[in-house]
Amino acid sequence: MASASRSYICRLIALTLLSVLTASCSSVSVGPGGQISKVKYYHLGPGRPASTIDPAIQFERDYHLFGAVTKAEVTDRFGHYYSIFWKATDRTQPVTVRFEYRQANTGLESKVITEEVTDVRRSNRSRFQVTSGEYNTSGRVTAWKVTLLRGNEELASQQSYLWN
Repeated sequence: MASASRSYICRLIALTLLSVLTASCSSVSVGPGGQISKVKYYHLGPGRPASTIDPAIQFERDYHLFGAVTKAEVTDRFGHYYSIFWKATDRTQPVTVRFEYRQANTGLESKVITEEVTDVRRSNRSRFQVTSGEYNTSGRVTAWKVTLLRGNEELASQQSYLWN
């Protein structure tokens, strides 16, 4: 009986630790008026993709290159693609999604892309890309920050590790 209760206690402790670690490693960024649940990132660069059995990896590359026929069209699509999944608690007013980023060849100079969303839904997705001439001249994106704004009020924010 003692070994059964000891086993039960060990399983309970392991489950508790697992739930605490999972909650602490969550990538959800919650602010006073919204949340950014996920930032999906993809880098499309020159060269051959790594050979893999998983067809999803090849699909992502094919998806971004769809319709590019000439070598110049393929080169213009090289760059960084970001999909931001977010929610706002008050969906009656428009929300501005601001994407700030820094590139390898520009040092600490930050560039900004904004998108105003007037039709705010329960779950939203905003897409940003740094491609073409900007990617070819200024280099790869080294750090980024996403902010949800309503007027001057910051609803939620999430940033990469190197952003500071």
